[in-house]
Parts: sequence; C-alpha cells; structure tokens
Amino acid sequence: MTGLRWIPRGIALGLLAFAVFGPIGNLLLWAFAERWYWPHALPSQYGLAFWARVFAPRADAWGSLGLSLLIAGLVVAISLLLAVPAGYALARRQVPVRGAVMLFFLLPQAFPSLPIYMNIARLFYSVGLNGTVPGVVLVHALHGLVLAVWIAAAAFAAVDRQQEEAARNLGAGPFATFASVTLPAALPGLLASAIFVFLDSLDEFTGTYFVGVPDIITMPLLMFNAAMGGNSQIASITALVLLVPSIAFMLVIQRFLRADVVAKIGG
Repeated sequence: MTGLRWIPRGIALGLLAFAVFGPIGNLLLWAFAERWYWPHALPSQYGLAFWARVFAPRADAWGSLGLSLLIAGLVVAISLLLAVPAGYALARRQVPVRGAVMLFFLLPQAFPSLPIYMNIARLFYSVGLNGTVPGVVLVHALHGLVLAVWIAAAAFAAVDRQQEEAARNLGAGPFATFASVTLPAALPGLLASAIFVFLDSLDEFTGTYFVGVPDIITMPLLMFNAAMGGNSQIASITALVLLVPSIAFMLVIQRFLRADVVAKIGG
C-alpha cells in the first residue's frame, strides 16, 4: 500500500495541470485551426490564415494593441504618481485613520462593477470624456490605485529603518535619505506594483466598454467582438497576444517581489 501513495498526489497534480494548461492548450488549438468541425476531437486543418487576417492592416489589430499599451502606460504613470507618496505616508508616518484610508482604496472592488461603470459613463458623457483616451485611463486608474497603493505601502514598510537612521546620522536630509536609501530599497516592490497595474489595465474590458466604445477599441474589446461574432480563431489569437506580456511580467514579478514585501501587504 505504501507504494501506491503517489497515486492520489499524481491525480491531484494532473488535475491541477489540466486546469491551468487546458485552457491555454485550447487557445493554441483554436489559434492555428483553419477547419475544426464536429464530431472531430481535433482540427482537421492547421495554418496561419487567421493570424494574417488579425494582423492585416484593415483589421487594425496593431492599432488596438498600441492603444492598449498606451493606455496601460498612462495608467501606470498616474497610479504610481499617487501611490508612491500615499504608500510612503501610510507605511512610514503615523496616520491616525490608516485602516480607513487603506479600506477606502478597496471600495471600487467592494461593489459590482457594472452599475459603477454605467454611472461613470453617464458622468463622463456630460463632461465630454466618453470615447476618449483620458476617460478610459481614469476608469482604469480606479483599479490601478488599489494595487498600486497597497503594494507601495508594503514595499515602503519593508524598508529597514536603521538604514534610514544611518543616513540621517551621516548628515543626509529627509529628501536625500528618501532618494538614496528608501526609494532604492522599495524599488523592487514599486516595480512589481507597476507591472500589476499595467497588466490589470491591459486586460480591462468592462470599463473600456462603457466609457470608450465606439471610439476606443483596445485588444480586449477586439477579442470580445470576435467572440460575440462566433469567430473563435480570431478571439483565441487576440487572447494569446494578451497572454504574452502577462506571462513575461509575472516572471519579472516573481523575481523582484520579495517575501518580506508580500508579508507587509495589508499589514
């Protein structure tokens, strides 16, 4: 019996691998399938015809990808511009209502997103922000600030205070200490925060749909339109394009987001 103990563990690992890699494998099949009809278990013809259609000039996939990257980059800039001072204050200063402030940044996640975006779209329409890049950036920043502030606060909280005190004892002022000691030590966490915000914006659909359509078409909207039109090949190709930066950045996060920073999140 002892020799059979590996069987439940192997089954569990197999099911986990299937749950993780099964959807990705299905995307790959659809992305290269040119003919796939029931009752065949696998495509009967493979090729790159649909890849050529997706990246043809009239499909404007490159334009949608470039717009998605532009919006994500702007969201990262705005989120970090607000999150760095906020995270530093929450981590290094005595804030009387720190718990309430941290909870405030979670409020956008506490309510159903659909009615929130509908009301934001109505408000933006009245001030001329509907169908504009700034309007979409502001909507994405609602989610981005949650990740940016919480991770930035954890990154600054993980910085060794003795290093700051040593710099002050050597004559460095508050700004010099922050620039030469605190910020470099917190930089890996801030980098991870920027990547999380970037990926969240890159994959955001609902806010873009309500605020940006029909003038702003990002890659998630392009994927949605293909899926709603029943074109599984084009939807799978756009999904794979969005998956590439997600996997690449997650590997970067795994390297730079230290365990002590993770332990400080929410603390």
